[in-house]
Amino acid sequence: MGQEDQELLIRSDKSKTSAESLNINSGSFEQSSLNKDFNKSYGTVVPNTNVSDNLTYSWYNLDVFGAIHLPGSTWKQMANRIKVSICKERHIPAPRKHLLKNVSGVAYPGELLAIMGSSGAGKTTLLNSLAFRSSQGVQISTSAMRMLNGHLVDAKEMQTRCAYVQQDDLFIGSLTAREHLIFHAMVRMPGTLTYRQKVERVDQVIQDLSLGKCQNTIIGVPGRVKGLSGGERKRLAFASEALTDPPLLICDEPTSGLDSFMAHSVVQVLKKLSEKGKTVILTIHQPSSELFELFDKILLMAEGRVAFLGTPLEAVDFFSYIGAQCPANYNPADFYVQILAVVPGKEQESRERIVKICDNFAVGRVSRGMEQSFKKMAAESNGQPIINGNDFTYKASCFMQFRAILWRSWISVLKEPLLVKVRLIQTTMVAVLIGLIFLGQQLTQVGVMNINGAIFLFLTNMTFQNVFATITVFTSELPVFMREARSRLYRCSTYFLGKTIAELPLFLTVPFVFTSIAYPMIGLRAGIFHYLHALALVTLVANVSTSFGYLISCGSSSTSMALSIGPPVIIPFLLFGGFFLNSASVPIYFKWLSYLSWFRYANEGLLINQWSDVEAGEITCTSSNTTCPSSGKVILETLNFSINDFIYDYMGLIALIIIFRISAY
Repeated sequence: MGQEDQELLIRSDKSKTSAESLNINSGSFEQSSLNKDFNKSYGTVVPNTNVSDNLTYSWYNLDVFGAIHLPGSTWKQMANRIKVSICKERHIPAPRKHLLKNVSGVAYPGELLAIMGSSGAGKTTLLNSLAFRSSQGVQISTSAMRMLNGHLVDAKEMQTRCAYVQQDDLFIGSLTAREHLIFHAMVRMPGTLTYRQKVERVDQVIQDLSLGKCQNTIIGVPGRVKGLSGGERKRLAFASEALTDPPLLICDEPTSGLDSFMAHSVVQVLKKLSEKGKTVILTIHQPSSELFELFDKILLMAEGRVAFLGTPLEAVDFFSYIGAQCPANYNPADFYVQILAVVPGKEQESRERIVKICDNFAVGRVSRGMEQSFKKMAAESNGQPIINGNDFTYKASCFMQFRAILWRSWISVLKEPLLVKVRLIQTTMVAVLIGLIFLGQQLTQVGVMNINGAIFLFLTNMTFQNVFATITVFTSELPVFMREARSRLYRCSTYFLGKTIAELPLFLTVPFVFTSIAYPMIGLRAGIFHYLHALALVTLVANVSTSFGYLISCGSSSTSMALSIGPPVIIPFLLFGGFFLNSASVPIYFKWLSYLSWFRYANEGLLINQWSDVEAGEITCTSSNTTCPSSGKVILETLNFSINDFIYDYMGLIALIIIFRISAY
């Protein structure tokens, strides 16, 4: 280094701790202890023909681009949209944002690698790229290389060998920690293992991750149902991934939202996993000094570039050499994040400092050594992935997936008070209330009108009660389903089938309770066969409305959207039931829609069941009342219902159940 370069080197004074006061040397970092010990610290990544349980994960020349969004409706933004559309028509590439810029690195087995940096530095983008889980619209350069033990890796191979713990903890809140792990063991572990062996593995993982005290505690829902603490939920997320003993573990912000004690406990769990020979990569935002000491290697990111990769001690030498020495009694993690952050009001100065730091590392022996190793590996791998796609399949069989989902869903139904206790109490109260209002109806002209109204009230109550009970079933579990399905834990068909069958007993019990209470209180047609027909029709209505609720739930992206769509869609079907609008008065252009109304089939069937065998003289009419129906057939003819359609009403309801279920799937 020349005299002029040495004059540019300004070492920070110990009293200066702010990032803005630092003057970074722009020379290369050639003779530091980090570069002298490169082979000792990193070694040479030698390609290995056999993939062992210990995986070395390396990545090189990783460039990631994201689409530029143009929100708003100003004239300038509209003009930008027009430019983008013109580019599409002329096949000109649309403008993209450069998220990661030529990022390279390596993680070794037995080491805990922490990716650090300020907000927006590219930590999560890098982690998603390494895990092959980049969001839609994000593009990775074709020249990027990601390797396991020196062989190019693809998404399918990463799926089988990598466990990815995302930042958000998504669980079924009504399960206990042990039940959650048993479910994951059933769908994650190979089918060659017996159920007893899987349970033994669950017990081992619970012991390893210190979940013994809370294994029988429900997970809970934050803000609604009290359950596991934040640290316990994080450890449970690690336990779910550790069941299959993956050699590579990637974690996104595992300490987010935790206090210092819980954060230290979680990182200690990851440290123990790495000490067992696993490769652990995590992102973390400003860890405490105690957490910083647990890291074997750190990867500092800034503005989408690599600012440093090495051990914490080597980081001290690197930043000291370039004139950014960390003061004594100061948290190194905070110091590094500060000098690599873009300070508001001093954006240009901050970006110039970041560029100098990243350039210093990029021209050093560490970066050049990794580049040479990667080029050598790329030449020997010949661009072939590590395995073919045939091994990328589900661990459990279809039957085991269905069994696990049915078991989990059934437990959720039993433990969810809103689905069992509250619904049964509500059904009983409504049935008693309707029974008291229509108590002991007689076969008179007024009684006929009241009975017809009570029967239609049966249908409206069963419809709205079951639709709103199921309209949030899939939207509430949508994030969990998306994550588990993306991880290929189970098929969509097995999930849908298991979920719907698990809730079937409840939707058979509710109409039975309602009909058994209200039917005799109102004084509907006596006889066991009339009662059974009414019970069958009400049960079919409950299941049609349940299927329709599933359809709305599956077609909605959120619970609020499902609740907004439900009532307006039900109203047209309600009008075609024959109570508000006579069946013969339905407009021709809405005739087709009336065939999709379960109110039409059920109302006709219940009225036929009630009035078909009521003979002349059973209905009490005064001589002066000429509008009083003389028999049950007259009532049905007035409503344009035919006794011959009774069997078709059953068939129509069953067909609607099938149509709505298939459409929901």
